[in-house]
Amino acid sequence: MNYEEVMKLALERGFYFPSCEVYSDAQAGFWEYGPSGVGLKNKFLELWRRELIRRDGMLEIDGSQIMSKSVFEASGHLGNFADPIIQCTKCNSTFRADRTIAEISQIEIPESADLEEFDNAIIQNNIRCPKCKGDFDKTRKFNMMFRVGIGPQEEEAYLRPETCQSIFVDFPRLFKTMRGKLPLGIAQVGKSFRNEIAPRQSLLRLREFYQAEIEVFCNPSKLQEVENFSEIENTVIRVQTDADPVSMTCKEAVDSGVIPNKFVAYYLGMLMEFYEKTGIDVTKSRFRKLGDKEKAFYAEVAFDFEVETTIGWLELVACNYRSDYDLSSHAKMSKEKFEVMDNDEKVLPHVFEISMGIDRSLYTILEHSLKDDKEHQRVVLSLKPYLAPVHVGVLSLVKKDGLKEKTDEIYLKIKRKCDAFLDHSGAIGRRYRRLDEIGAPFAVTVDHQTVEDETVTIRKRDSMEQSRVKISELESIIISDTSFP
Repeated sequence: MNYEEVMKLALERGFYFPSCEVYSDAQAGFWEYGPSGVGLKNKFLELWRRELIRRDGMLEIDGSQIMSKSVFEASGHLGNFADPIIQCTKCNSTFRADRTIAEISQIEIPESADLEEFDNAIIQNNIRCPKCKGDFDKTRKFNMMFRVGIGPQEEEAYLRPETCQSIFVDFPRLFKTMRGKLPLGIAQVGKSFRNEIAPRQSLLRLREFYQAEIEVFCNPSKLQEVENFSEIENTVIRVQTDADPVSMTCKEAVDSGVIPNKFVAYYLGMLMEFYEKTGIDVTKSRFRKLGDKEKAFYAEVAFDFEVETTIGWLELVACNYRSDYDLSSHAKMSKEKFEVMDNDEKVLPHVFEISMGIDRSLYTILEHSLKDDKEHQRVVLSLKPYLAPVHVGVLSLVKKDGLKEKTDEIYLKIKRKCDAFLDHSGAIGRRYRRLDEIGAPFAVTVDHQTVEDETVTIRKRDSMEQSRVKISELESIIISDTSFP
């Protein structure tokens, strides 16, 4: 299924929709999750916590969304967090330089390239304004930080463009109070804000978006000493450097030098195992190693985890070895100490980052899970049962003869144990189809036989198989089949 079909499902079944859509002055790049989207997002994050945070014994914090100017001076965002833009001299429309050049001439120029490279490409390929065919002015940089004024004096501060900076500035306190030991992973989930020039395609490029970031603090002299490496050494990942992606185990990737050390390979392997459990087709994935001009300004080594969709390859996770860039920068700016003891050695830790885009991940899960079942003339969202926003629909065949009351009784019994949806209205086939489209793995129908023998019909989403089960067994069946692996 393609982007337009996912968008149709999202709008019609309460997954997500534009913010403030009733107003003509609503700004682009802001979207809201409906009940189905919130259910999917919450379960995705719970899986993330199980498969990464708890598995590796990480800490999780919840930091402020507004941070001081000093934080972003130290981090380099005020000086370096900018995109190249071009403005039409005729109609004054503004565009991202790298994307406009790629769309018109198919020439790929990294966004971090020198401004002259964009200007030369525009001149050599006679690239003009897509709106009015006017000429472009010279390329310039546009900083994407959202500035805010604090208090009546409007002291300068900023909405965070990434969630990780509070992890870095809080590191000394967290390491001390939580009795930390290297390597130590610290995670955070929350919203980040970037003043994107041209937000587009719903969840794929937003000005306000969700991130799930992990920063692993480590001793740089011990990157080949990974206690649990055996857990993932045979996990297969697809790695792309210069040529097409190649499938190899994490151990093979380290031995061949494709991945620099066991430390990085360990977390890439964990990440791959996590995404396999989300239902994304990982045969369409790759860890793409970034070149010097593609890497973020703070990254020493970088891999993007990308997944192929009907609108191209999407970056879902940025995996960056940030060395000591962040801690040394904050130590210098704040005059505080960020070194810690690793056994008897005093260390300024290095950082490996796993920065996940939640919104893009959810879109990809939806696209990879949405099926057009032509044989049965239905659209079905074949989500992993533990990610489904609704686990079971509880339906009465008719509302008379005591069936409505019996259906209500069953619903009240199970609704606190799983995500259940009660539905009395409409033809039973139409109700099944609605449940299929939001990914509910089960539908339970209460009919006249239920009143006689305390059994119900349970229908499975993917196979459409139906069977009779006792009401007393219903709860255990649903919970066992929708529990996290």
